[in-house]
Amino acid sequence: MPDFARTVTLAMTGASGAIYGIRLLESLVLANCRVYFLLSDAARVVIETETNLELPPETELDYFLQVNFDADEGQIEVFSREDWFAPVASGSASPASMVVCPASGGTIAAIAAGASNNLIERAADVAIKEKRQLILVPRETPLSVIHLENQLKLARLGVTILPASPGFYQNPESVEDLVDFVVARILDQLGIEQTLLPRWGE
Repeated sequence: MPDFARTVTLAMTGASGAIYGIRLLESLVLANCRVYFLLSDAARVVIETETNLELPPETELDYFLQVNFDADEGQIEVFSREDWFAPVASGSASPASMVVCPASGGTIAAIAAGASNNLIERAADVAIKEKRQLILVPRETPLSVIHLENQLKLARLGVTILPASPGFYQNPESVEDLVDFVVARILDQLGIEQTLLPRWGE
């Protein structure tokens, strides 16, 4: 097994903006991170609607992602929504950082309520109770009072709310540039070196 720099949990849920999660996964692999990958049923639909990826059945997803993202064996570990024996389901084994990207309004609401009805919600609940890093990347507009109150509640608990809101001061020339802006900000929050976006003033 290769010696990975660190382990990050990445969950993708059913909000539009699958490209953000895909690009983040690619960036984490390039940064030599091991990724615990969680995928909701709705996220699978969004990925297949918004990207060119045709995902295989869950039992074949580990190998598919390894090949498509040029990852080392075991670098991307996929866990099903009800795999309660996954490391992320327990504070004794979950990694120090988790990102939900994109984060749907429904998933954020469930996390805010401590629902833990599936592995994504449970992993986020573990991150909060263990006071570990949790980053949520909502991609929703406009935001209702319910959305705002849920995000405020989580922010007060120490969760980082990082909306998929790209800036334009870097003079983007493509959709990919806009995606990289958001992914770079996520990597910055994780403390992972990145070259996707120059620092302000550089």
